[in-house]
Amino acid sequence: MNNDPIYLSKQGRIKLEQELKKLKTEDRPRLIAEIKRAMHMGDLSENAEYHAAKEAQTHLERKIAELEDKLSRVRSVETDNIPTDKAYLFAKVTVKDLKSGEKIGYQLAPPDEADVDNDIISVKSPIGAALLGKAVGEKVEVKVPAGIIHYEILKISRD
Repeated sequence: MNNDPIYLSKQGRIKLEQELKKLKTEDRPRLIAEIKRAMHMGDLSENAEYHAAKEAQTHLERKIAELEDKLSRVRSVETDNIPTDKAYLFAKVTVKDLKSGEKIGYQLAPPDEADVDNDIISVKSPIGAALLGKAVGEKVEVKVPAGIIHYEILKISRD
């Protein structure tokens, strides 16, 4: 198993804890009930409902184990203390596309907290990785599937 720490915001940790709780207290008992119900339907070797429920249980237990492992490695980051001299994890970065002149804002996040629809990008994504560690005024070149984008960093903030 991987022992690398996972950095999450307080909200990210709470979200994982809630997901784990739901899997253990709602999904697991529901699947156990389905398995019991399917067991009473006759010959287990030909019981498709039983086999489907057992397979779902295997997937559920794997997901629970993954979340427990992940939570054991979480290191919460206090986002209020993030410096703004460079683009760090959880920083909000405003960039200007040097080709179009368009200004775009991104928040850098760990992969588990990325939400592209809300411009919260993973530091593992091409744009996130290119911005990470850079300062205001720096220009970055980002290789994306559509080609190469050139940005200038205009602002770094926590808000």
